[in-house]
Amino acid sequence: MSSRLIMETLQSEFADHLAKIYVQHEDEIQVELLSERLDWLPKICLFVHHQWKAFFVSAWASDGCKQEHQFKLHYLFSLDNEKLFLVIHAPVSADQPDFPSVAAHLIAANWAEREIQDTFGLTAVGHPNPKALWSHPDWPSSTFAMRKDFSIHSNPTRVDGDFPIASVEGEGVLEIPVGPIHAGIIEPGHFRFSVAGEPIIRLQAQLFYTHKGTEKLAEGLSPERVLHLSERVSGDSTFGHSTAFCHAVERMCGLTIPERAQSLRILCLELERIHNHLSDIGMIANDVAFLIGYAHAMRVREDVMSLNERLWGSRLIRGVNALGGVRRDLSLSIIPEIKSLMIKVREELRELDQILMNSASVVDRLETTGILHQSTAKDIGIVGIAGRASGLDRDFRRDHPHLGYSRLTFNVPTRQTGDVMARTQVRIDEVMESTQIIEQILQKIPDGPIKISTPELPKSAFALGYCEGWRGPILHALETDSHGAITRYKIDDPSFHNWPALLFAVQGNIVPDFPLINKSFNLSYSGNDR
Repeated sequence: MSSRLIMETLQSEFADHLAKIYVQHEDEIQVELLSERLDWLPKICLFVHHQWKAFFVSAWASDGCKQEHQFKLHYLFSLDNEKLFLVIHAPVSADQPDFPSVAAHLIAANWAEREIQDTFGLTAVGHPNPKALWSHPDWPSSTFAMRKDFSIHSNPTRVDGDFPIASVEGEGVLEIPVGPIHAGIIEPGHFRFSVAGEPIIRLQAQLFYTHKGTEKLAEGLSPERVLHLSERVSGDSTFGHSTAFCHAVERMCGLTIPERAQSLRILCLELERIHNHLSDIGMIANDVAFLIGYAHAMRVREDVMSLNERLWGSRLIRGVNALGGVRRDLSLSIIPEIKSLMIKVREELRELDQILMNSASVVDRLETTGILHQSTAKDIGIVGIAGRASGLDRDFRRDHPHLGYSRLTFNVPTRQTGDVMARTQVRIDEVMESTQIIEQILQKIPDGPIKISTPELPKSAFALGYCEGWRGPILHALETDSHGAITRYKIDDPSFHNWPALLFAVQGNIVPDFPLINKSFNLSYSGNDR
């Protein structure tokens, strides 16, 4: 269905409730509600969700109180079959800072609305679980960090408070607190297990210990400085996040970067995907004490990381993206080495797959462990490899083609069982696909410049930027004020959507399997917390 027909349908159904509806950037439909029709927000969101099987992507707020005495909500949906995004904008009066909860009807919006409550002080009326998400118990309840009247240099006086625990009662039920500081070098997060013997009855989590204020820091900064911040949202997704930010700026400015730069970005995204998947495959083997598999995967990963260092000057591909393209070009002399390594990665991974699957102990630990059923994954809005392992066939590279992915041939691997085995197999399959994508890129990489100049950001503008990162879709949204300065920067990392999945997947499993299930999702604390 075309964007025109979608707009006509919305206009026909909700004409009395919409202030404006228009197309932006060819693949974005923008819908603006009338201020007096805020109560229709859930109805319109649900209509879009059901009418076109639209997938909830994200929701966030922005503060326009100084200019318009109102906040604004933004609900983003993906119409995968139509390869379109649809953004619903809804004004919220500063005099009555509440809105009807969409999460009351569409549970995928749960965390997004709770974050809006914590950071903007807008109450989601009817929310099924309105307790604090972003703010910790010692954060003052009347302080909202994303409002314009809150300074990034503020140091609010902390208050007394306790982590809200929903106790599970019964004979033999115990609570096991884990974290927030863990063994090893992983980032902090607190987990509270309710167990009866070894089986887990319930898991509760307190995250946001690594909140860096990235979105707040970006306000008023130049795009070049925000690009620097975007590379530090989550270290293992450096290139994915910087690509999404550059994409947002370029779309806002109406730029199409050179085809050579597009190809180089795809090359970097796929190399980032490969080395992270190899690491996860190795760590999953390590968590079941299969050290041969761990060593095998890490040896191959090191070859890819070393290649990154030679190609881009950074093992994590940091400092490569630029507004309008990329900073570093690819030498023709190194292309044969890249092709050779891609062949080696496939051969080594096939061998590793056989080694893992021929081990009865490995198969026993991975199969039926940490199952996330497709219905649950769909309801709570799980994305990326975790979603595809539960049968959700979604991938921004195919569903929202960008950077020339539409010119490439590749499959989107999926599994149906939703267990640790499925998440491992999806990773293995995706590495295979990524090596072939890279070979296609190298076979027909176009000549030409790798960067074009970027004009100043337009005034009072809005844009989305995105890519399919190795964990899942990464989305960045930008708004500028009447002077062309960045006034709102929204970061949407796949981990923010997938942490709730872990809480479902561990139920009924034994405590010793938690590290394995956790690693099979491998969610980013830093990407979630921002």
